Amino acid sequence: MRLLTGNDLKSGAVIWWTGRDWSLHVEDAADVGEAGEAILQAEEGARRVNTPYIIDGTPTPGGPRPAHIKDRIRALGPTVRPDLTLKPADPAAGDWVI
Repeated sequence: MRLLTGNDLKSGAVIWWTGRDWSLHVEDAADVGEAGEAILQAEEGARRVNTPYIIDGTPTPGGPRPAHIKDRIRALGPTVRPDLTLKPADPAAGDWVI
């Protein structure tokens, strides 16, 4: 599974490609597969995202999960301050373990 991520050009927030638009929530991310590079180029050209890049992900029942710890921290927030973590959009999705 391949996920497209970057930072929102206006706010700087970490965002994830959903297949049609961008979301703050990694569980909304879509697998870009082989089309990832083309989507990355189009979105970068549209100037909607800053420094987009493709990462490896793993499908889970709660939605995609970044494969690398760096990107899991980007997706969910700090590991030392649970009060600052980004909670899943769906509270029934369960807890994510970093």
